[in-house]
Amino acid sequence: MIGFSVFLCKEKIAIIKRKREKGHVDLSSSTFEGKKKTENGTKRLIFTAVSILLEIVFLLFLFTKVSEYATIIDWATRIVAIFLVLGLYSMDKTSSMKMPWIILMLAFPILGVSLYLLVGLNGSTKKMRARYEEIDKKLLPYLPDNRQILEWMKKESPQAGAIASYLTNYSCYPVYQNTDVTYYDEAIKGLDAQLEDLSKAEKFIFMEYHAIEDEEAWQRIQTVLEDRVKAGVEVRIFYDDMGSIWFVNMDFATKLKSLGIKCRVFNPILPGLNMFLNNRDHRKITVIDGKVAYTGGYNLANEYFNITHPYGIWKDTGIRMEGDAVKSMTVAFLEMWNAAGNVKSKELVPEKYVIHYAYKAQQRGYVQPYADSPLDGEQVGEEVYISMANKAEKYCWFITPYLIITDEM
Repeated sequence: MIGFSVFLCKEKIAIIKRKREKGHVDLSSSTFEGKKKTENGTKRLIFTAVSILLEIVFLLFLFTKVSEYATIIDWATRIVAIFLVLGLYSMDKTSSMKMPWIILMLAFPILGVSLYLLVGLNGSTKKMRARYEEIDKKLLPYLPDNRQILEWMKKESPQAGAIASYLTNYSCYPVYQNTDVTYYDEAIKGLDAQLEDLSKAEKFIFMEYHAIEDEEAWQRIQTVLEDRVKAGVEVRIFYDDMGSIWFVNMDFATKLKSLGIKCRVFNPILPGLNMFLNNRDHRKITVIDGKVAYTGGYNLANEYFNITHPYGIWKDTGIRMEGDAVKSMTVAFLEMWNAAGNVKSKELVPEKYVIHYAYKAQQRGYVQPYADSPLDGEQVGEEVYISMANKAEKYCWFITPYLIITDEM
């Protein structure tokens, strides 16, 4: 998860409205009718689903069809289910994550235990956690301390300062000033601005997204990226395998590499026992030369920009940052990129990318980009949302295409 907090004390954030480029793809709903999702991606998803189903069937067969041991296996499974339920109940997770598994294993022990062993246990978490800790030790020291800015913020706005203090302590991402922020109330406006900034890149471009669709919206981006690669700009693309499985071919990463674009895939889906299936990369980050960064709710797929309408008219938003706070976005990208690349810590070179640029912001607010992870045992993103609502004195507005509220929220 990538989070973003903006605290304004003296000014409102400027909202810049841009017109769509001339000749942009028609956004009518007719473009969706009859269009198939990427064939290879669909085949791969079907193959994965069938493989998982066959594993479940095989386990159920072992548990239920060996007649002479059926009673023993049944009772053994129930005992295992009880221990798993007790273990789940004691875990420091939200009830919305625990209760479905607990109900399933108590109601249907054999099926529940089989599914949990396949996709719910996440035994790879310890290795992943150790890897992230090693990477963060190399990356986080490159972020500024900014404790003085935090103290100024606490005096100016105690409520916002308390949230910023929590983020500093638990996510290790500092609060900044000297950063200008632009809010886009539609995803397409963010994309248009993003394309303009991408075309001006001189040193590097980092892009990390949950979903990339190899269609019109992405082709506009790829055209710019190809041009920048030819100009000597380093370009890295990072996307989530599950998020993009409907949208891109299996050779999508290979195609990008052939164009001179570095590409990595987060947590590829491979059938097998105890898959690391539910841990996905939902971040949406673009960093350009360490000077400008974008984040928000939209992925790089047609439906987010209303080129297609599989779910009706889509409403999403975006943020552009320019200034000191871009350092945190750069570190957040490098964290995930290196965690997925099996590279040694000595190959981390944050000093090449997390550097200071002379910039004088027009806005006087406080900005605190931060990243969250399911591996640290702290629900940082959720705690921030709850704190914002809890500390609000006049109003608290949320906008999201997906309203899935946890019990705690």
